[in-house]
Amino acid sequence: HHAERERAMGFCLFNNAAVCAHWAQREGGLERIAILDWDVHHGNGSEDIFAERDDVLVVSMHQSQLFPEGRGRAADRGVGAGLGYTLNVPMPPGSDGMAYLGAFDGEVAPAVRAFAPELVLISCGFDAHRLDAMSEVALTEEDFGALTARAVALAEESACGRVGMFLEGGYAVEALGPSVQACLRALAGEG
Repeated sequence: HHAERERAMGFCLFNNAAVCAHWAQREGGLERIAILDWDVHHGNGSEDIFAERDDVLVVSMHQSQLFPEGRGRAADRGVGAGLGYTLNVPMPPGSDGMAYLGAFDGEVAPAVRAFAPELVLISCGFDAHRLDAMSEVALTEEDFGALTARAVALAEESACGRVGMFLEGGYAVEALGPSVQACLRALAGEG
């Protein structure tokens, strides 16, 4: 989610969600794609790639004032034809699951519903986990499952349940397994 149009960045050589969105449009015949990113770092690459387009909604929930510096401000909403198709939700340090789920329900879900995507892609970073030293937010595996369940519900509304998930960051090994399991359960409708 850090890889931009012209360069790799962060630990990202390719932007998996962007590649999938392009493929779904060109080969799959879908018109509107939503990318939901809750890695602790701003999804600058996805924003860069789609900032001028109105057929991909890019949503980034991330810790404010973290890498990459100067990116991901709430005022950054896209440019030109893409104005209004970027939603940045910077979360203050110390944010927990209740804060993230509240922001998802209050800001993200209404934007996704208004856009009515035909495919929902999730850039799922587990570096927002409370055990991860890369961040100052405090999500748990249950929170990742709840975010995923909400994304799946949005996909059911307009995308015939079409959802894809990509692993982004996550550096606390002890948190990865339980977090991935919680997301997989939610994707399977068990969460």
